[in-house]
Amino acid sequence: MTINTQRRNLMKALPAASMSFSLPAVAATAPDPWLQAQAIVDYVSRPLHFRKQDFNITAYGARPCKLTKVTAWISHEDQDSLNTPAPGSPDCYAAIKAAIDACHKAGGGRVMIPAGDWYCAGPIVLLSNVNVHLAKGAHVYFSHNPADFAKYGDIDCGKNGRLTISRWQSNDCLNYSPMIYAYGQDNIALTGDDWTAILDGQGGVPFNDAGDCWWTWKGKQKTINSIGQGTTPNFKAGKMSENTENPNNATSLASVAPALTEEERLLIQGEGNKWRADAQYLPALSEAGVPLSKRIFGAGHYLRAPMIQFISCTNVLLQGYKVQNTPFWQHHPVHCRNIVIRNVYAHSHGPNSDGFDPEACDHVLVDGCTFDTGDDCIAIKAGKDQDTQYGPSQNIVIQNCIMHSGHGGVTLGSEMAGGIQNVFAQKLVFENANWKTNPLNTAIRMKTNMNRGGYLRNFYVRDCTVPNGVQISPSFYASLPGSPIQSKTVATAAGAIVTFDCDYTPISDNVRIRPPVVSNIHISNIKAGNVTKDGKTASCFQAIVILGPVASDYNGPQPMPPVFPVTDVTIADCDFGTPVNTEAPWYLYNVKGLTLKNVTIGGKVHNTTLSA
Repeated sequence: MTINTQRRNLMKALPAASMSFSLPAVAATAPDPWLQAQAIVDYVSRPLHFRKQDFNITAYGARPCKLTKVTAWISHEDQDSLNTPAPGSPDCYAAIKAAIDACHKAGGGRVMIPAGDWYCAGPIVLLSNVNVHLAKGAHVYFSHNPADFAKYGDIDCGKNGRLTISRWQSNDCLNYSPMIYAYGQDNIALTGDDWTAILDGQGGVPFNDAGDCWWTWKGKQKTINSIGQGTTPNFKAGKMSENTENPNNATSLASVAPALTEEERLLIQGEGNKWRADAQYLPALSEAGVPLSKRIFGAGHYLRAPMIQFISCTNVLLQGYKVQNTPFWQHHPVHCRNIVIRNVYAHSHGPNSDGFDPEACDHVLVDGCTFDTGDDCIAIKAGKDQDTQYGPSQNIVIQNCIMHSGHGGVTLGSEMAGGIQNVFAQKLVFENANWKTNPLNTAIRMKTNMNRGGYLRNFYVRDCTVPNGVQISPSFYASLPGSPIQSKTVATAAGAIVTFDCDYTPISDNVRIRPPVVSNIHISNIKAGNVTKDGKTASCFQAIVILGPVASDYNGPQPMPPVFPVTDVTIADCDFGTPVNTEAPWYLYNVKGLTLKNVTIGGKVHNTTLSA
């Protein structure tokens, strides 16, 4: 394996770099937390500046493509006829790269992608002081063949391809390149004239004769009683996927992490060989302390790359375009500072098609966006296992957005080992437009467990509507043997308007040694409406589900660290509509001092403080 030495040195410097950003101090004890939110908005809203020079990709050899029709997946369970570039279409990868390089070397400016259909069989990599701009009617079709994203990375990993420093579900790795990527850049923008400016990941377009697509690599679904997402496109038992044992992975951690004790190795690997599936193998490498340079995936592996991923960047603008049919998470900024995503339409119904996942980012504004997703609309992340070097996600404002399909509207976690704090969400519409067939699972969501740990504090939500409720039937995750939380009993996967889940899919994690801490949550003025489905008129299955940390899940050395209840949660001036489960409108476990003030559920007003 050949590693670019300049990039290798940058990898070593990353933990120290996390301290190098100059940002205004945020007063955690501000008398009105919404003044703190406004200060964040004001700070990040300062406009970026680019030189007044355009670099049109056609001047560097780009030519539009012709389209043909193909039968493709458009969601977990549905197919349709979609446009795709015709075989033999001209590849604009080199032209776009040349235009970005020229723009950067000139001191910056705007790289123009004009109206038309464009085929790109490689990543668009942004550089400092460059604004990549899509004109009205510009449609970029990225190659649907994963192999095209293991060709141009900075790191030569031999048979695995030329790979890119990436992060997959909050673990660092060398992997397929994201389709749009930036690393260590400053003053960058990805913009469009309007939502006819489209970035298309073609995640559901088959790339082989068997009909497999990027989404097939998800593998078996784990949620029990999932609605509209019960299967994975073209997947069946026995196919390779992220959760299928991969013979390319080591047979024992002893060969890749010889310093582990036998007890540590057995804990990380767990029982059997499930840990050798890529989605488990990467976290195992993190837990074992294996360095990034040895976490090699790419060809021969099944970890889908994010569509848009920026790592260690400052002063980032994402604005005014539509992204669709992405292989994996739609937007994933990692360790970025001063980032604005505004008036973006994030539309992808495939597996793990989260709309916007800021991870270990500081000073973030999400404003005026629309999310129609196959997973969480917004999910704030902060590292997983040992990959917490970038610290917490913090100082984030989400406002004036619309959420349609998805698992959670505003979600915190599940990967949050580095902590999440100072998050503000206001003036949101959890529209749930697809409530009949593919409903929004829950509106406000937090998820962690004894593996993902971390903390959530200082989370404020106000002035939101849920006009069509959320999923009115419960969905579940399987529990561990011996847990007081029996499988198929608590609707943490879907069914509540507010869900705090500190026991998120616990069977997925072998190492469970980090109790999470959740406190200081304040939710006010949420108004939910009812829908009528299957003879039931309701807004949800239950209004509120708060499942605190489950101490029995712990499997580390003794003494066990303290396991604290969820504390200091206030819900005020809300109307949650009518739950299906009228006898138990909320569920609480390991919660201390949940205060309800003027909260209406099923027409009954509640003013009380609850613990369980």
